[in-house]
Amino acid sequence: MNGIEIRIKGKVQGVGFRPFVWLLANEYELKGDVNNDGKGVLIRFIEPNENVLQQFLSALQTKHPPLALITDIQIQKKYWENLPHFSAFIIRETENNNMDTQIVPDAATCTACIDELFNPKSRRYHYPFTNCTHCGPRFTIIKKMPYDRQNTAMADFPLCPECTQEYKNPANRRFHAQPNACIVCGPHIWLQDRYHQLAIQETALKQTALLLHQGKIAAIKGIGGFHLACDARNKTAVTLLRERKHRPSKPLAIMVPNLDFLRDLNEVEIQLLTSTAAPIVLLTKHKVPNLASNIAPDLNEIGVMLPSNPLQHLLLREMDAPLVMTSANPSGQPPVLDNESAVEKLTDLADIYLCHNRDILQRADDSLVRVAFDGVETLRRARGYVPDETILETNNTKNILALGSDLKNTFCLLKQNKSVVSQHIGDTANVFIQQQLENNLNLFSQIYQFKPNCIAVDAHQGYFSSKTGKALAEKLNVHCVEILHHHAHIAAVLAEYRCNEKVIGIALDGIGMGENGQLWGGECLLVEGKNCQHLGGLPVVALPGGDIAASQPWRNWLAHLQQFVPNWRNIAAQTCQHLPWEALASAIERRLNSPLVSSTGRLFDAVAYGLGIAGEKLSWEGEAACHLEALAAQSSFTKGEKSAVNFSVKMPLKGNRLDLATFWQTWLAYEGSAAEKAFAFHYALAKGFSDLARQQAQNHGCRIIVLSGGVMHNQLLRRLLKENLAEFTLLSAHQYPMGDGGLSLGQASIASSLPINEEKRKIAKF
Repeated sequence: MNGIEIRIKGKVQGVGFRPFVWLLANEYELKGDVNNDGKGVLIRFIEPNENVLQQFLSALQTKHPPLALITDIQIQKKYWENLPHFSAFIIRETENNNMDTQIVPDAATCTACIDELFNPKSRRYHYPFTNCTHCGPRFTIIKKMPYDRQNTAMADFPLCPECTQEYKNPANRRFHAQPNACIVCGPHIWLQDRYHQLAIQETALKQTALLLHQGKIAAIKGIGGFHLACDARNKTAVTLLRERKHRPSKPLAIMVPNLDFLRDLNEVEIQLLTSTAAPIVLLTKHKVPNLASNIAPDLNEIGVMLPSNPLQHLLLREMDAPLVMTSANPSGQPPVLDNESAVEKLTDLADIYLCHNRDILQRADDSLVRVAFDGVETLRRARGYVPDETILETNNTKNILALGSDLKNTFCLLKQNKSVVSQHIGDTANVFIQQQLENNLNLFSQIYQFKPNCIAVDAHQGYFSSKTGKALAEKLNVHCVEILHHHAHIAAVLAEYRCNEKVIGIALDGIGMGENGQLWGGECLLVEGKNCQHLGGLPVVALPGGDIAASQPWRNWLAHLQQFVPNWRNIAAQTCQHLPWEALASAIERRLNSPLVSSTGRLFDAVAYGLGIAGEKLSWEGEAACHLEALAAQSSFTKGEKSAVNFSVKMPLKGNRLDLATFWQTWLAYEGSAAEKAFAFHYALAKGFSDLARQQAQNHGCRIIVLSGGVMHNQLLRRLLKENLAEFTLLSAHQYPMGDGGLSLGQASIASSLPINEEKRKIAKF
């Protein structure tokens, strides 16, 4: 028989794609079949009418299910000798062969399921695990591909007759919805304290809401992990949560029942909050009224999200109030995933535990985004976005595993031109995070049937991720390449834009390994593919005490004073009088445990301490820089009341380095308010790097300038840079974090451009 075979690739499994094809084929009276396999979806038609086929293909691409994403359609004419006769169009069983299809991220509860959730006539009324092919858990419950129920955490819950009927009916939106369940056959919830079960099912939700209203702290099991929750209006409860979690000032995310609890949202903010990813969205404080004052002290933004699963919808509806929803982990530990660990490890944090019996197989933290002046900005990429693919502009033939950095760790799998970056894993200095990294690597390798023949790591010899990559390369007898930290930052942005041009890169962050063992953090680079040339940046300054200086800003203040300010001793005596500054100054002078670094992050720390907005010790990463940006936003310059033209605070170029001696002396002499001095620092830094980037772009014939590194999440600095360099094409990341969370993508992209001698395994530096 003559026919047509149509291969569909992309996010087409677990999203209701086969029943959509079935309905569409029946609408056009086509005969044949459709099935899932390792490559995606395969459609076969017997002797189709050409005009009807074209109509079908058009509808296929314009009317597909909301979670589906078609990346490729291949059509071939076929002749089958032994194909069974088709009198209609049918759905065939899944076939499992080589994996070449995308896995769908977890998706927030759709409107149809929400309607059922609160409809007393629905058999899923108030059932906290309702879902369909348009929503629900995917990535967090998967064991292996293909995405069938027996390969997920739902394998332990056999379907009841009614759910089976839905599951087998192509016309039902729950057709082959693998997490499909109801109160008869699915998971259930219960409320307990440390010792006893207190309530089950709907009573558990009501009791949890009552106790939260009374100021209690609850550990709540979600889709990708546990949250710690308390009443976001209750300052006493928030203070108690901060004390228990040893989190004195780090901002806390909140969840509101619906958009009515927010005000003055723009269209993009609404789209993000109500999207299938349902991330935390950073909103200016005035948009989130009636909260306790200690949710995000001294900052201008609050992280806000809407309920993303039925349990949260039910609890927030019962509360009718915003909740703090922060990751449920002891200080320095990863979030807990199972009920037993929650009770054991959160015993000093939570009063009650709202648990359920569906396993979390993949941890997925809440994603974090912001609507910035230049578009949506991703600060943490996890639930709702992972494991979406990114297509790179590369002729890569290798299977590349890139292991990222030690902070904000992610890893990346690159096969041909398809890259998959893992969810945010965290700080691998912690042994439990190290174990989660190893577990995730194993699971991703199994799911994607991936075996690397090239491993890319950060050039820092001391990183756990680098040591892990080298050990794995040795075990597998494959190549290992070391990638400069800031080269990877720039390459990650270029990968997102599929850009292969020669560019000038401005990479600003804390500390990363540069050439010849130098520690970088404020660099101007010339980048083209695998090539990276250092062109200048900030001068090197002592890092007194090494890594400890990142959490004690007074050390950086002292180091900058000592190097750049003639009367530094007088200033140090006034500003560090209760600290051992003289002994530290002596250690700096003798270069004792004071490596030289060109760090933008540590410069921010020094300025923040000089303004009195950073204490002797920071309690969270980026604290000083965030407070400095928030203070600068209050100045008369950012409000348009004053012009920064002819500013007395300067950071001019001295050769190919920014002149910090001139900066510190003009900044200390400047008599503006604290907010104006904070703005002056941002303005001078942006002007200095803009002048350097322009100069080098002209020298090297570049029309594109790339901004990356964690410091570039500072909106004020990034805006000033883009305004100053408006004659160039400016690129900064949107889909991935500009900090270390996007580093693995850049490493994989660089490694894809490297020639590999397959006959000899070696460790190479690039």
